Amino acid sequence: MIAAARVAPSCPPEPLLARSSRMRSAEDFRHTIRRGARGAQPTLVTHVVLRPSVPGTGGHTSVGFVVSKGVGSAVDRNRVKRQLRHLMRERVDALPTGSRVVVRALPAANGAGSATLAEHLDAALSRAGAR
Repeated sequence: MIAAARVAPSCPPEPLLARSSRMRSAEDFRHTIRRGARGAQPTLVTHVVLRPSVPGTGGHTSVGFVVSKGVGSAVDRNRVKRQLRHLMRERVDALPTGSRVVVRALPAANGAGSATLAEHLDAALSRAGAR
């Protein structure tokens, strides 16, 4: 029997958002949503808690995403999450170190293109005071 050869992709895929920058704790989500400054747009809402880091503490910025069933099917929700992760990867370095950000997708995000989501994300971050 002949084994099939694996073909490696010509260029490795770019990571969407570093694992160390992803928010995982339910308490972090809860605190950021309740206490954070809010920036709303037609396709998404951002909640931002700015925590300027104290030198030597090593605080890192973390980002979380909330995409409810109202956005669409599991395929639609995962697509929206991937788009938002990619967009935040480009913006996470512009945030103050130690900040916490939750991006909540609204049902209108399902039909929106990446350019629209990028425009709304920038406006929502500005509105929340993160930029």
